[in-house]
Order: sequence, then structure tokens, then C-alpha cells
Amino acid sequence: MKRVRGLMVCEGCDAVFRRPALGRREVARCPRCGTELARHHGLQQQRILPLAVASLILFAIANLFPIVEIELRGLHSQTTLVGAVVVLSGEGMSLVAMLVLATTLLFPLAQLLILCWVLVPLARGRRARGFAWMLALLQSLRPWGMVEVFLLGVLVATIKLSGMATVIAGAALWAFVALTVLLTVVVSFDPRGLWDLAFPADEEAAA
Repeated sequence: MKRVRGLMVCEGCDAVFRRPALGRREVARCPRCGTELARHHGLQQQRILPLAVASLILFAIANLFPIVEIELRGLHSQTTLVGAVVVLSGEGMSLVAMLVLATTLLFPLAQLLILCWVLVPLARGRRARGFAWMLALLQSLRPWGMVEVFLLGVLVATIKLSGMATVIAGAALWAFVALTVLLTVVVSFDPRGLWDLAFPADEEAAA
């Protein structure tokens, strides 16, 4: 397929337009169907990379430290996310344990690692190996990261347990709160901005 420098194709109606020069926060839309053609991505790369690194740090805290500590009649109990998964598996709920492990640990961690894999070379003016494949994988993982759902469940359970026992929020709970906010920002990026950085206009040529 041939790519012509300075031209772009509407994803909605296949109309061909000349790539516009956009200012900060400007968005170009197709005059036929209204589909977004391009937007000025500003400093997207510079913003996302430090947020992804911060998310990895919070992710480590959220998984290494206890989520909550429960005190009932002199007995103390605390657990981490991995500990909760082990308990669920031991109680005969292996499927639930696998879902919790995948949606709150494996998939979010994979998203952050892929982002760092893609963004660190871009910050140095290079493309990461397997850039296109990694970005496609990242897009496919987006719906499966459910840290916010897990956090909501923990908060509901904590409120219910507080009526029967003393519940102390652990460092991991606060880390999950901050991680949920950061992940919402990090994974909502526009991938077209990374494509523009990885394949600048002056490199576009017939293939």
C-alpha cells in the first residue's frame, strides 16, 4: 500500500484530505461525516511516561503491602492482593481467583510495561522493537484492566466489615486509590499521537 506524504484518509467515509497544521488543543474533523481526523497531541509523550512510571511504583506498593487490617476480639488479620487470590483459590473459587489475578494484576501490569517499552525509546528519538504489535496489544488489553472495579469492591466490603470489627486501611488501599486515578489518565491516551511520533511526516514515503 502507498502512503502519500501530507495526506490522510477519513476512517468513517474514506475521503482523502490534506493533513492540516493544527494548533494546541485543535481537532480536525471530516466535513462529510464528522469523524475525527486528527488532533494536536501536545506534550502527550512527555506527560504519559512519568505517569506510567509513577503508576508502576504505586502498583508495587499496592501489591506488596496489606490492603486492610481487621481487628476483631483481639485477633488481627491482614492480607495483600496476592494473598486474597490465594485464599479464593483455596476456598474452591479458582475461576474467581484467576479473574481477580488477571484483571487487577496481570493485565494492568502488562499495560504499564508495554507503555514504558514504547515510550522510553520515543523519548530518545527511536522506535521500540515491535512498536506496531505492542501498540495493538496495548489497545486490546485496555478493556480488561479493572483495578477500579476491585477498589470499589474493597471499599464496599470495608464499609460492611467496619460495623462488626475495627478496620484499618493499609498502605496498599491508598496506593490503589491513587493508582486508579493515574491509570484512568494513562490508558486514555490517543494512540495516534504515538504513531505520529514514531513515524513522523518526513519519513512517510511510498512502501
